[in-house]
Amino acid sequence: MDHLPVFINLRQKPCLVVGGGNIALRKVNLLLKAQAKIKCISPEFCSGLIELSRENTLDLIEKRFESTDIDNQSVIIAATDDDKTNAMVSSLAHESGIPINVVDSPDLSSFIMPSIVDRSPIVIAISSAGKAPVLARIIRAKLETIIPSAYGNLAEIAGEYRHKVKQRFVNLKDRRKFWESVFSGVIAEKVFAGRSEEAKADIEKYLAGSIEMNLGEVYLVGAGPGDPDLLTFKALRLMQQADVVLYDRLVSKGVMELVRRDAELIYVGKKGGSESTRQIDINERLVELAKSGKRVCRLKGGDPFIFGRGGEEIETLSDNGIPFQIVPGITAASGCASYSGIPLTHRDYSQSCRFVTAHLKDGTSNLPWEEFVVEQQTIVFYMALTSVNHICQQLIAHGMREDMPVALIERGTTPEQKVYSTSLSKLPDLINNREIHAPTLMIVGEVVSLRKKLGWFGD
Repeated sequence: MDHLPVFINLRQKPCLVVGGGNIALRKVNLLLKAQAKIKCISPEFCSGLIELSRENTLDLIEKRFESTDIDNQSVIIAATDDDKTNAMVSSLAHESGIPINVVDSPDLSSFIMPSIVDRSPIVIAISSAGKAPVLARIIRAKLETIIPSAYGNLAEIAGEYRHKVKQRFVNLKDRRKFWESVFSGVIAEKVFAGRSEEAKADIEKYLAGSIEMNLGEVYLVGAGPGDPDLLTFKALRLMQQADVVLYDRLVSKGVMELVRRDAELIYVGKKGGSESTRQIDINERLVELAKSGKRVCRLKGGDPFIFGRGGEEIETLSDNGIPFQIVPGITAASGCASYSGIPLTHRDYSQSCRFVTAHLKDGTSNLPWEEFVVEQQTIVFYMALTSVNHICQQLIAHGMREDMPVALIERGTTPEQKVYSTSLSKLPDLINNREIHAPTLMIVGEVVSLRKKLGWFGD
């Protein structure tokens, strides 16, 4: 280990920054987060530093650095573009035993500035010993994606209850078990969801022994239309901590690869015209697993609340007193249209967009066809593949132009994506002459013609 990681308390301690440019500004902002008293010395200052001085958060001294400027400082940072000045500051600081950092010069520094993940009071520092700062920033970016910003709130709450927990659990092993349950269970998730008061109330109940610690929770997570890069940070975090994952056939292999490795996987797919898992059985399974203390991820293609039957599932969970979270996903209409170069709305072509399920029962439908046949509207039909002929017939019968542009997007956002563009009247023939597989989305409207006009040939 080239450097010993140390966190210094600089609250209201005098700190000196030598330099007045943007690099100095970045260092000043870090020191301000640490609540230091900052003096900044330079012949001239950038606008950002001048603005901070107007807010009375630091002292700007417009002059050249002198040896006496280091007196009584707790930390010094040299951030000038003059090598001689930086070397001088470094030498004086070393002689006086004051911690010194010279930006981009580890040989002149007694400490280095790491890349920081700030979830105060949780702070993570990543260092490459000054050898690869860009790599350290990349690692920081990866950590940022998996550590919720609310971890700081969780730590603050833990601090509030630390004494009470110590009184309740005299044995260190019991205390550790309690905190592990808090930090990785329902209480933590309530904090992450912005429900801190509920989380505190649960801690009080646990300490009083009025509720058990092993109650599970259900996460309804939108897996998006296929491309795993479209997952939200929250979706990824919950997927990687769930004990059990119930998933359907619309969840892509790429997304499933990101699920926690040792999680139990339960397939609950439904497919029209074939044997499938009943929705009522899925609802009951979620309740059963949560009551056994499991963290359950219900992983759904697209968004749980857009033709995903998520509403039925949370209704059952609510009736049974099961805590749950809902994580929106990018719905197929948005993802598939974007990956196909089709803007769902465009000022000159479409002022509204409708999402319609085309999952017809017994070959019939009570859709309001007249409302679909209006100018400057885009219609997106979900689950449309087996109903294309019926949809085209009804739209034309109710007055839509036969040459209205239409597109079918097969397996959208995945490497297997295919886009078929044609007109409303010609679409049935296209279906009959091509082997097209589900999931397939259907988009009807003038915006489809923009795909070729905008030069989109990325299929």
